[in-house]
Amino acid sequence: MHFIDHTPQASGRPRWYAIQTRSNFEKAVDRELRSKEIHCYLPVLQEVHRWKDREKLIERPLFPGYVFASFADERAVRLQVMCTNGAVRILGGATAIEPIPEWEIANVRRLLASGEGAFAHPYLREGCRARVKRGPLKGVEGILERFSSRARLVLSIELLSRSVATEIEIRDVEPVAQSWQSRPEVPGLSLANR
Repeated sequence: MHFIDHTPQASGRPRWYAIQTRSNFEKAVDRELRSKEIHCYLPVLQEVHRWKDREKLIERPLFPGYVFASFADERAVRLQVMCTNGAVRILGGATAIEPIPEWEIANVRRLLASGEGAFAHPYLREGCRARVKRGPLKGVEGILERFSSRARLVLSIELLSRSVATEIEIRDVEPVAQSWQSRPEVPGLSLANR
């Protein structure tokens, strides 16, 4: 997992954006954005790849083809991002880039930092919204899905239509009654301690 704690130099309020990259350019884009002092985040999963004669631990992007960057939506900063080798576009509509809610990035960070097993998961829109009540993921919200005798909590980045999931004990979650659009702060994570 890569990130730096440089505050973007632009004058507006920094927000998270998804940068689409060329195939297999995620790490190069992440590295170049960091060299430009743009706060970025490339969530990765570690996997063991096995060959006949050896094994190797590799890092694979959790969301292939995307790097997250936090910056103020200003022309000069957007130009800096788009002049990065391997960057294809900043996600959004035809006339404006679209920020990713802070809580979606915070949930993914928290899941990866918890050490709980995580894996890429098909994006889901429907399902029971749930919040973790206890443990290292306390306060994290996602979609609850059952499989075999366990439960799966699915966290989504709506703008990317991508998800990540982890197995969780059903007794450790509770239903969420509030709207999906208004999210509370995730305990222990804020702009100050990213």
